[in-house]
Formats: sequence, C-alpha cells, structure tokens
Amino acid sequence: MSKKLVVRNCTVLTLDERRRIMQDAGIAVEDGKIVKVGPADTVSRGFAADEVINAKGCIVMPGLICAHTHLYGIALRGSALIVKPPSDFLQILQRIWWPLDEKLTNEDAYATTLAACIELLMSGTTCFADTYSAPNEISGSLDYIARALNQVGIRGIISFEATERRNASEGKRGLNENIRFIKKRNKGKAMGMISLHASFTVSDNLILQGTEASTKYRVPLTIHVSEGPNDLYHNIERYGKGTIERLNDTGALSSRAVLAHCVHLNHKEIEVISKTSANVAHNPMSNMLNAVGVTPLRDIVAQGINVGLGNDGYIFDMFENMRTAFLLQRLARKDPNWPSPQEVVEMSTINAAKAYGLSSIGSIAKGKRADMIVIRPSFIATPYSGSVYGYVVNGLKGLDVRDVIIDGEIVMRERTLAKIDIEDTEKKVLKSINRLWRRLGSSPHEAVEALQENKH
Repeated sequence: MSKKLVVRNCTVLTLDERRRIMQDAGIAVEDGKIVKVGPADTVSRGFAADEVINAKGCIVMPGLICAHTHLYGIALRGSALIVKPPSDFLQILQRIWWPLDEKLTNEDAYATTLAACIELLMSGTTCFADTYSAPNEISGSLDYIARALNQVGIRGIISFEATERRNASEGKRGLNENIRFIKKRNKGKAMGMISLHASFTVSDNLILQGTEASTKYRVPLTIHVSEGPNDLYHNIERYGKGTIERLNDTGALSSRAVLAHCVHLNHKEIEVISKTSANVAHNPMSNMLNAVGVTPLRDIVAQGINVGLGNDGYIFDMFENMRTAFLLQRLARKDPNWPSPQEVVEMSTINAAKAYGLSSIGSIAKGKRADMIVIRPSFIATPYSGSVYGYVVNGLKGLDVRDVIIDGEIVMRERTLAKIDIEDTEKKVLKSINRLWRRLGSSPHEAVEALQENKH
C-alpha cells in the first residue's frame, strides 16, 4: 500500500459536516487516512507523495456504502427457474429464495461473494452490509464470505440471517455463527453484525437473544421490517400487535438497529422508530421488483430518522439505486422537488455509514479513512459546477467510476482491479454457479402441474 498518496486537479464532493464542494482541489492521504483536503496546489505543497493521481476532469467523492444487500442474490441472475407465478411477496420467498438458500454451500457463499464484490467495487461501492442465508450449511459460512471480500479488497459488514422458519435450533445456530465471527480476530476488512430474518420467521426469544448479542458485542442488529403486508398480518394475528410495536417491546429498536425496507408503516410506527433512534435501510429497486409497495420515505425522513440506501441483492450498481430512489419518491408523491439529489447522495454515503456506526468513513475530511472513488464520465457535456449532486444522481453510472481507493490503497486503477484477476475469477464463479443450478434441479411439482394445465 502506498504510504503517501495525492489525488489532485478534481472536483471534490466532500460530504463533510459543511457539505463542501471544492473545485480544482486535492486530497492528501497518509497511512490510509486523509490528512489534507483543499486547493490542489496547497495540498501538494510540502507533501512528498509516493504516488499522485491526476484526476483532471473527474469528480472525487466518498466511496458509496450499500446499507443492505444479499450478495448471494447474484446467483439467480439470468436463471431460468420454472415456478408457479407468485401472487404476493411471501410466495416469492417460498417459491424462489428459500429453495435457493437451502441448496447453498460454503463454496457458493465464496463464489457469489467474489462476483458481487467485484460488481460493487467496479461501480463505486467501497463498503456494504450483507446478510447471508444457507440453513443447511451454517457453520463457517461467514469465513468463506470474508475470504472472498478480502481478496477483492472491499469493506463489508457481514452476517448470517438467523431464522426459525423451519425450527428453533436453526435460528440458534444462525445466531451463533454471527457471534462466532464477531469474536474472531484478524478478519481483514470484514466486520460482523447480528442479523435476524424478519419478525414473521423469528420468535420473541430469538429477537431477545439477538438484541442481547448486539448490545454485548457493540455491533449492529439488522432485520427485515414490514417489507410485505404479511409481516404486519403475522404479528397482529399471533401477538396482537404491529411489527414495530413487537420489536420495540422486545428491545430490538435502538441506535444500533438497521431496519431493512419499512414499506408498510403507519405514522405511529414511524414515531416509535424515531424515538428509539433506529435506522432504516431503503431498497427501492427491490421493492419495485417484488411489487411490495413504496416506502413512505418522506414521512420517515421528516421524523429525523437516519436512512441509508441499499440494493437488497438485486442491482449492485448503487448509482442506479440512487436514481431509482430519487425518481420513485417524486412519482409516488407527485412532488418534483423531493427528494433532492443531495439527500439521495447522503443516503448512499454518510447516512449509511452512520447507520452502522462507521464514523471513520462516508465523507472526505481530515482524519477519515481514505475510501474514495474517482469518477470520469465517458463524455462531459455540461460542467460540474452547476449542481454536482444533480450530476451524480442524474448523469452518472457505475461504468463511469475510473479509480477506487480503500484505506488509501488503490484497489481499482483505470477500471483494472489491483488485487484479483477478473478472467480467472469468472471461470471459478461460473463453475460454482453451474453446479448450484444443477442442484436446484427440475421445477417443483406444483410448477410442472401449472405448466401442464396451461397446455390444455
């Protein structure tokens, strides 16, 4: 790793406390930390850099942070699964995702992590929060994910999704895998957290145990919340209370909690989330794919709740996710003025960092870790000086990311990865995914019957 690095001659979108945007600026990095941010000539003065990146014509901003993902979701991209068409979100889980995760092995965890991390990194994401599920091969799975993550050179908060959808012991083993990994040393850029699937697949006891572990080890706790209406119906029917009320009663809501989705919330529930300082991970592209609804984001933000942006394992390019969050809310509310481009960029950087307690990243400021991306559009038709935030949200894509720097180390230069060979990795990943698809086998019995009925 270069001990001293300078990035200069660029437009810097700092996302610092003053939200400064600096033209013809530079950034000096030493031992992985930012030591100077300012005019390009003053940053270089008296700083003997080992390496200088000329970023003329580029935007430099904090690396994007994905607040919620499922890396293994990449395994079904382009797959020709034949299933009876789902009629709601629960059936999507039952007919597509749960049959998949029951076939996953630790080798699949490794292969899908490699593939997803490469896509994330090459499109400008430098940190992500992932939840993994493979109920038939739980032990050691997070080690395989961490190994792949560290090979690529990206930061990741990783976890096993504890669930009792089949039995209680399975949920306990999932929770223990998280705790085992959290306690493990020498994890490189991988960090651990506690993950529970959703309130409709976990008992109060497992929620309590997960909350206790989150508090004891001072790590985040993440759980899917009100993604589909079935979550709400389950809690009302079985416990006589809504999802948020139940999570609050079991102590799960705190500043360490990251609640994924939060599509079906009422005003009272939003107030409870605000009072407990819990965070929300918004996943608009996945919500659209699964047709579950539109998150009441304006109401959530109006209550002062911190919101990070995630991809839920669907589209890994976070620029696409930013643009979707921007457009969907405007359409849903019929308001062409909200959200602003700046608010969406904040969700993908400093807000996501705050959600997971990562105060050392998310902005470009003195003393922060040097996680940055250098962006150079293929063609610059308008200057950046008008509205840099607007340019980022409306005009950029993952392929515009030229260089990626994590901890002061250049992990992608001129769109070439420094730590891993893409061609060799593709061969390994495809070999593993082909085996996985063969294990998934022929279509389920109900799907075969549906196809036969359609023929008549």
